[in-house]
Amino acid sequence: MAKLQKLPVGIQTFDDIRNDGYLYVDKTKYLIDLIDRGKVYFLSRPRRFGKSLTISTFDALFSGKKELFKGLAAEEFFERAEYKVHPVIRLDMSTIAASQGIEAMTVSLIKQLKRSAERNDIDMPTGAPHDILGDIIVNTARKHGSVAVLVDEYDKPILDVFHSPAKAEEIRGFLRDFYTQIKAEDSSTCFVFLTGISKFSKMGVFSAMNNLEDISMDKTYAAMLGYTEEELLENFSEHIDTAADEMKMNKEELIEKIRYYYDGFSFDGEVRLYNPFSTLRFLKNPEFNNYWFESGTPSFIARYMKDKKLTVEQFRGYEVSRDFAFAPGEIETATAASFLYQSGYLSLRPGVLDDFSLDYPNREVLTAMSSLLIGNIFGDNEDLNSARNRLRESLVNDNAPSVQSEFNKLLDKIPYDDYTKAAQGRAGYNGDAREWIYRSTLLSYIYGMGLDVEAELHNRKGRADMVVKFRGHIWVMELKMTKHYASATECAAAALDQIKEKGYADSFDEAMLLGLAIDDGERQITAIKYERKTTYI
Repeated sequence: MAKLQKLPVGIQTFDDIRNDGYLYVDKTKYLIDLIDRGKVYFLSRPRRFGKSLTISTFDALFSGKKELFKGLAAEEFFERAEYKVHPVIRLDMSTIAASQGIEAMTVSLIKQLKRSAERNDIDMPTGAPHDILGDIIVNTARKHGSVAVLVDEYDKPILDVFHSPAKAEEIRGFLRDFYTQIKAEDSSTCFVFLTGISKFSKMGVFSAMNNLEDISMDKTYAAMLGYTEEELLENFSEHIDTAADEMKMNKEELIEKIRYYYDGFSFDGEVRLYNPFSTLRFLKNPEFNNYWFESGTPSFIARYMKDKKLTVEQFRGYEVSRDFAFAPGEIETATAASFLYQSGYLSLRPGVLDDFSLDYPNREVLTAMSSLLIGNIFGDNEDLNSARNRLRESLVNDNAPSVQSEFNKLLDKIPYDDYTKAAQGRAGYNGDAREWIYRSTLLSYIYGMGLDVEAELHNRKGRADMVVKFRGHIWVMELKMTKHYASATECAAAALDQIKEKGYADSFDEAMLLGLAIDDGERQITAIKYERKTTYI
């Protein structure tokens, strides 16, 4: 078998990918199009989605590294009569020490600016960071011609402190002065490209740089970062074949599972994209894990969920307008839907009532969000690991009373006011909001424990609340509220009867059927009814 081309896992430098023989999915046509049609752009995408690689590729384009683009769409760019090399000023704001205050930020920024001055062979100016940036742009342009300014992760300093409004406002003012210089020296620039996770119209960057063209939801550039399925199959076919052999699966079955775990990001409501980082990690070492989450989920997401008392299920099917993500407001006061969308944890889908609806892109992200929620509830990792082991043991032993006990231990950890807030936060829910709270909490718990669970699994007669699968054991569960019945026992029996009457387990040869009765006053599962379905052939 021929040796597979190396996969650029974690490599964000275009030069390294091209010089060292790594596989590169050609996205350069988008970059050339941007250069041809305009000058000042902003693009928001989730972390680990290729923003830094895009910045690096622009750097190589303007720096005249023609040899790196051989065989790519951008190769023709260097043959144009009007093409010429431009100096580059490149800033990586993810390295700025914002949490340590303005003084530390100043030191970090001046170090980066000094590297830009040295790169472009000009004397290092003096003064505050914003003055130095303006002088470097002007002096570089005078010596070498108009400048390409590339800024990566422009919003990282604010995301680091967004939970502290006073600090966030101080840093916003500091960055406002800094970024204003890019617009102020517009006559000395040939191209400006900024990336980040978020854009909020009142944020200092965008009030100062109101000439930015935001392409974040532009259909033309929907597939500029991430992999389409066509790109996956065209570029990684041999890697998929190898993974299928290693996992003893047929290729079609494996592709479907990769799609389930890592596809589903969408920034225009139509084009679906695979997470590039997770896809590459999987193909390099074929095992379905939550690579994106494990690579370093920002602590601000966990804290945000905890502070806002968010549930995992409340945004699924949430209808939104086209401009919801960029509605006026600071990042600290943005709606939860907008915040989570721009952070990459929610994705766009075609809407029913409005322009779009929201959902989690794929199984990996849904599991990550559930893990964050459950981690916030348990707090102690040792307690969480013990609970995970007990639940899994209960499932494989078909021990329904033990499953009930584990569910109740979870429910007992959730403060009363969290239930109330969750009910108020459920968007567009027309059923029993209290029942929804318990179902969504248990779903999050099961997802967070790394188990395979399907919510509201449809058949021709209805839909089961939850179907849980673990190591060949299948549990079909139905929840009901005791307030609608004479007793908890009657409630649990009605839930079990519904599973059987509606045929929720008909597609399984063997399964545990579990009816759960929830007492809202006690906030506990106060009765269960269960039986094992077995089909002998």
